[in-house]
Amino acid sequence: MIKRLKGFSDLFPPEVDKYLLIERMAREVFPLYNFKEVRIPILEKTELFARSIGDATDVVQKEMFSFEDKKGRVLSLRPEATAGVVRAYIENKIYAKESISKFFTIGPMFRYERPQKGRQRQFHQVNVEVFGSSSPFIDSEIICMLMHFLERLNINDVVLEINSLGCSSCRREYQKALKDFLDRLDERELCDDCRVRREKNPLRVLDCKSPNCQRLYESAPTILDFICEDCKKHFSSVQNTLKKQNIDFVINKRLVRGLDYYQRTTFEVVAKGIGAQSAIAGGGRYDGLVKLLGGPDVPGMGFACGMERLVQLISFEKQDKLDCYIAPLVEHALDIAFEISFKLREKQLRSECLYDVKSPKAHLRYAHKIGANFAFLIGEEELKNRTITVKNLSTGNQSHVLIDDILNGNFTFLK
Repeated sequence: MIKRLKGFSDLFPPEVDKYLLIERMAREVFPLYNFKEVRIPILEKTELFARSIGDATDVVQKEMFSFEDKKGRVLSLRPEATAGVVRAYIENKIYAKESISKFFTIGPMFRYERPQKGRQRQFHQVNVEVFGSSSPFIDSEIICMLMHFLERLNINDVVLEINSLGCSSCRREYQKALKDFLDRLDERELCDDCRVRREKNPLRVLDCKSPNCQRLYESAPTILDFICEDCKKHFSSVQNTLKKQNIDFVINKRLVRGLDYYQRTTFEVVAKGIGAQSAIAGGGRYDGLVKLLGGPDVPGMGFACGMERLVQLISFEKQDKLDCYIAPLVEHALDIAFEISFKLREKQLRSECLYDVKSPKAHLRYAHKIGANFAFLIGEEELKNRTITVKNLSTGNQSHVLIDDILNGNFTFLK
């Protein structure tokens, strides 16, 4: 037997219904803010991710599914969506068609890392991107929209953490101070990853999940002590706007993003009770990314939600039960059972017929098992009288309905 690859999941109902709920809520909430859905390839040139995410990041160095195709091109399955959306924005010259663009996309991402609860090697994200505005009000709007989305999913026991990473100018001063701090530490106490990060990408050490490393960094300088006046003003405006909208948040001075293109506002939503991987959504501003990838100097802002982690927090019972189960009791009832099935569907009634002749008891047992509201029994007596027996599976009540009424689309008896 061929088995699925490690880190790749098969999704079946009822779990898949939670994914559908997330997608439906995204498509209901985001258009209220004038966001439009786009679809981008899952396969891109590896160079796109190396340039945008950063050569020194764990994603590029360790986690991408990359390979050479038949023409010798190095390609990668997308590890995140922002780079691909930016590439599409530039390639299709969207910037020439509209001053501000708001997009969202839903789909699978791929990272080669140790599978764990809430993160598989193929995982799914809801991504939101906005291009064309550097206003702090856009930052606040994006965060408010995210919290609105989570509220619609009835995910409320969460904490919003925000920080500012400063702009490229003031962050240089901070990185120098952080590097000086790290150089004073005994490298033997650092984890293997942080020894590399210290040299290649000092800011990334703050994102380390090792408890020992986190203890060592408690006295490290914080970015908020280094940001310039413009960045302070921007961050202050974001905070004030969130407060006016009654959005609770905490400032996490150690909060950084794992990708190189972020600056100024950054944020995460952290949930309780789902283990070490507790961040269910995160994002921030990436004003230099479009230019970095060959486009005009257009500011950007966005976030991503991990759907696997959202699924862990969603609790609901699927409401749309099967309306009718058609039960043919004799062979020559199959034709009329087929006709009735399709007449029900024309009227937007969910129906099922197995086209299998069984006893009434066996049919009713199966109808209860699949959660049908009504069973339509068609046997010799019913065919002779041109009727069907309709059984309400909740009350046990039965009635007889003319087949011709059903074929004429009269289903008032189901109410």
